[in-house]
Amino acid sequence: MINYKDNFKSIDNFNKYLSIYLSLLFLFGIYYLHYKHSVGNDSSISEYLINYQGGFVRRGLPGEILFRYSDYFNLNLRFQIFLFQSTIYTIYLILIFNFFKDLKKNIIILFAIYTPIFLLYPIAELESLGRKESVLYVFFLSFILIKNTKYANLFIFFILPLVSMVYEEVILFSPFIFAVVLIKNKINNFISGIKLSLLFLPSVIIIMLFYIYPITAENHYIMANSIKNTFGESCYMSCSLLLVNDITSFSSMIGYIWGEHTHIPSILFRYFLIILIGFFPVFLLSYFSVFKENIFFSKIKLKNIFLFLMVLYIPIIPLFLLGGDWGRWIGMTITFTTIFYFYLYKNNLIKVDYLSINQKLIFFKDKNKFVIVLFVIFAFGWNQKSTNIEDVASFPIYKIPYNTAKRIFGWGSYQLFQDSTIIKLHRKIME
Repeated sequence: MINYKDNFKSIDNFNKYLSIYLSLLFLFGIYYLHYKHSVGNDSSISEYLINYQGGFVRRGLPGEILFRYSDYFNLNLRFQIFLFQSTIYTIYLILIFNFFKDLKKNIIILFAIYTPIFLLYPIAELESLGRKESVLYVFFLSFILIKNTKYANLFIFFILPLVSMVYEEVILFSPFIFAVVLIKNKINNFISGIKLSLLFLPSVIIIMLFYIYPITAENHYIMANSIKNTFGESCYMSCSLLLVNDITSFSSMIGYIWGEHTHIPSILFRYFLIILIGFFPVFLLSYFSVFKENIFFSKIKLKNIFLFLMVLYIPIIPLFLLGGDWGRWIGMTITFTTIFYFYLYKNNLIKVDYLSINQKLIFFKDKNKFVIVLFVIFAFGWNQKSTNIEDVASFPIYKIPYNTAKRIFGWGSYQLFQDSTIIKLHRKIME
């Protein structure tokens, strides 16, 4: 049986293999970000066309900076977007490596890190590559890696509002951030916790302004015209959907996402399996993990990490009700979950009952070769798609290099987004 308490002997080169894995993701990521930047209907580019030329609007900060910078220096806007996306993705992978390197590991931890709904997902499902959630991941990892408590608090107070102006849905994942704030500040009473929550006030105010004063049709027209007149770009996809997806159109959003579905049970069942399988390693670890006695969370009844995670997930539920990009929401949720759990693990804030894990997985006793085969199938044999109406994809370990080779060497008439479900949804909603 694998000894889960000690390092698994065949993974002593963890840092080496992790660096190779992340390097391959980097190469594929940069290649496809470059390819995507010239695709006229790619949603990850349209997100960065949103700007402040028509007034203060959600998700407009990076687009405004890129707009002004590209206009001033007479640069190609799409290429500057590509450079920005590539920079964020590169920083993310570097932070991931620094976060996980030298981790005291075992095979269950390997399953948790290499789950295909985590790091592999945006490369396996290219519609999600280059989206603004990458900024959230860089922010969360950067915050976690700050050792000085004072600097960490200032980082939340001043940088989180900027992140909110990039992608306001960061507020739905703020319980993860707040939990780390409490831990870093070694909070031991409720009143002190309430005081620390004021660090989030600037971000909350900014997000409230976005929804209290959504962009008007007139201002949206000004914004769209500014892009067209300055760069010859059309306001499409995420840019054009600003008029549709806001809190004032709650009922229409619900109706659009769910109104015409005739196969809701199959959607729910498919994503139940995706969550069950994809989250299983980290859920298994968290189920048999508890907070230690020397931190604030140990003084409340909710000591079990799995149950604590269930509480942190509550604000994320609206994403699944109001949006169809369930693959992205799953990717965001597993990313925050994995980073948060291993933050606790690395900092020796939790106790893991490896004996109980060992007993639960007794079937794998003396079956190391089988475990290795299972790991390869689990980590590289499937991935979720972007939208909830799409089926599960298979064999990204084969499809990613094969499709890349087709693009590079011109095999066949390969088109990345020719029949994209996202494109079809956008056309429908704009009709």
